[in-house]
Amino acid sequence: MKNHKVPALLAALAVAASVSASDPVIVETDAYRWAGDTIFQNEFKAWAVSPYELRSTYKARPGYYMPVDQVWKRKNDLSAYPKLTSDNLLHEAVFNMALDEMVNAVEPDTTLRTGKEWSGVWTRDVSYSIILSMAYMQPEASMISLMKKVNPSGQIIQDTGSGGAWPISTDRMVWTLAAWEIYKVTGDRKWLETVYPIVARSLEKDEKTVMSGRGLVKGETSFIDWREQSYPRWMQTVDISQSEAMGTNVMYAAALRAAGDMAQLLGKKKEADKYFAKSSALAANIDKTFWMPDKGYYGMYTYGRDNMILNPRAETLGEALAILYDIAPAEHQKSISENSPQTPFGAPVFYPQISDMPNYHNNALWPWVASYWTLAQAKAGNERGVLEGIGSVYRPAALFCTNKENLNLDNGDIYTELNSSNMLWCLAGNIALTTRVLFGIHFEKDGLVIEPFVPEALAGKRTLEAFPYRGARLNITVEGYGNRVAELIVNGKSLYPEKGKVIPAKMLEKGGDIIVRLDNQPIPAMKLNTVPNVKAPLTPVVWLANNSALDGAGVPVNNQLEWNPIEYIAKYIVLKDGRPVAETRETSYAAVTPGEWQVIGVSDSGVQSFASEPRSNRPAMVVEFPDETAAMKSAELSYQPDAALSGFTGAGFVELDRSSAPLEVSVDIPEAGVYSLSLRYANGNGPVNTENKAAVRTLTLDGNKAGTLVMPHRGRGNWNDWGMSNQISLPLEKGRHTIGILYLPEDENMNIDTNHALIDHLRIERAE
Repeated sequence: MKNHKVPALLAALAVAASVSASDPVIVETDAYRWAGDTIFQNEFKAWAVSPYELRSTYKARPGYYMPVDQVWKRKNDLSAYPKLTSDNLLHEAVFNMALDEMVNAVEPDTTLRTGKEWSGVWTRDVSYSIILSMAYMQPEASMISLMKKVNPSGQIIQDTGSGGAWPISTDRMVWTLAAWEIYKVTGDRKWLETVYPIVARSLEKDEKTVMSGRGLVKGETSFIDWREQSYPRWMQTVDISQSEAMGTNVMYAAALRAAGDMAQLLGKKKEADKYFAKSSALAANIDKTFWMPDKGYYGMYTYGRDNMILNPRAETLGEALAILYDIAPAEHQKSISENSPQTPFGAPVFYPQISDMPNYHNNALWPWVASYWTLAQAKAGNERGVLEGIGSVYRPAALFCTNKENLNLDNGDIYTELNSSNMLWCLAGNIALTTRVLFGIHFEKDGLVIEPFVPEALAGKRTLEAFPYRGARLNITVEGYGNRVAELIVNGKSLYPEKGKVIPAKMLEKGGDIIVRLDNQPIPAMKLNTVPNVKAPLTPVVWLANNSALDGAGVPVNNQLEWNPIEYIAKYIVLKDGRPVAETRETSYAAVTPGEWQVIGVSDSGVQSFASEPRSNRPAMVVEFPDETAAMKSAELSYQPDAALSGFTGAGFVELDRSSAPLEVSVDIPEAGVYSLSLRYANGNGPVNTENKAAVRTLTLDGNKAGTLVMPHRGRGNWNDWGMSNQISLPLEKGRHTIGILYLPEDENMNIDTNHALIDHLRIERAE
């Protein structure tokens, strides 16, 4: 029997043999090398056979469930999309592969599929993809997809997520940035009139529910929605709902500004001014809260309970968005560019890694995040950062012959908890590296700015034919290298190459030719903080023990702080109420005064662990509710109990749903001070990691709104798993007060129909 595969195999081997290791090196790190039209990594390589074919010799981890394709050939007609001509064949092939997979991602209903393994439209996935490139590559599908993510209340949908979605996850406002990007690309005023009310309603609701007392957005870090992958194990979803994530806040500040731009174009000056002012105030609070002068970049999130501390990890998407949307002050943008940690395989999702957690968000590079980071590096003027950023996306695209979801930072492999080929936001980022960096296309509300960033290693001539813009087609040619335009010619007319100069949309309404000649001068050198892929120490497990001390009434006091020893630790930092009070090499500390206590481990190289779970030895009282019951009756009950109801205190519990009358209880406060209030509750309406039935209620003090109570899922049907809601700190005068719990319109969750929980008792703890 003849083997018909032999000629094709021999041809491929002949092409591989012809690849020369002496081709000019474009970028090289300790992990891989891109030379000419070939990527080299250890014994593996990938190369472009033609603009429409890639081949690879890569072999994935043996036994891993997801095989690696070793060839990509164009499957779809790409004639309707821009055609790239470049001096580098690999560049052409990787770009065309992204276009080919983009066609695969358009579903029959003209929505954008999230990935080969991920069906449907997801708010954050599609929005980040639209911002990168789908707004101009797939404007119709982008519009339809965004409108799929609007609920019956006319608000943006927060997809299913940790503990029941919103308000634990709160990054839905990225939808606003995507909608604004579509307007800038299309100039469609009807679109603007459609989306602006949706944005305004969503912002109004969030302002009432997810803003912290210091003017920051609470909730999970944007897109990093596997809680155990980026938060300490002790943090429950309710703790995440009260944390403040840098990346989510940066995105939110940009969304507020975009809302202002929308309002301004629609003639709503007062509303525009309001949004601009809120954006500026949020940006100032971000800088005040997250900036770390000793590191030169922003911290990842605040966390704790009554006393928030900053997680000093770098989080790449947030750092990138802070540069791209000018949320970071100008003097900080260069610092972020030069100091954010970079591994040999590229920009990590965050850094350092968590040592006892598998690879997904942890210990991973996501190519679309790397694309945003590369765009930010171009804006900051970091040539080395741009080269390594492009390389970090092209390496896996070529070696795996598809746009994968995420990569293991230890070895660059696809061995992670989950992965997908044909990933929408990754192929969108791939396209953006060409259009937004090497061609420098930036959309403004009234035209285009074209300012390419071409590292000297990629010097040459490249053309993008039939680029879509507001119904017209543009042929754009970029010549030379550098990041300064020496000459800009639009339809034969030479324009003064002033930085930031907008080419009016009216000038381009019939399409035509744009020629950009760069100045061929070296880009001013900037550093890059390339570091080994470090894992942080394990998190200490801490408890309070009785050391025989007695309070004034002769009651034993738990005031001996103890914790388990951790290997390879240089020292421990003891925190009280969020502030360091001691450093020790011991595994105990005398916590002789009331407070919230935590411990951080520090390695020999100065890398910190997460802080331990807060342990409180503050005075507290428990208040039971009147008319408690031990049976559930609500129509909003989604899942029956897994077992007979148990675990509550007192006579039972109070069941709350949307139709419940306001619940009130009187409390006697023995002395004036600041007190922390929380509810012991159960919510078995969904699993810990997904769905959208988080229970939300408003807390009132003496008839006045005092805060929002969040009660996330604790397990499907698991009504015997009782936990604490978030803590609300309030100043209370001595004497009797009325505490109320009620359902207001702003408490409507993403499910809308089910907003249900059991309340066991109210806990009041003296915080100050």
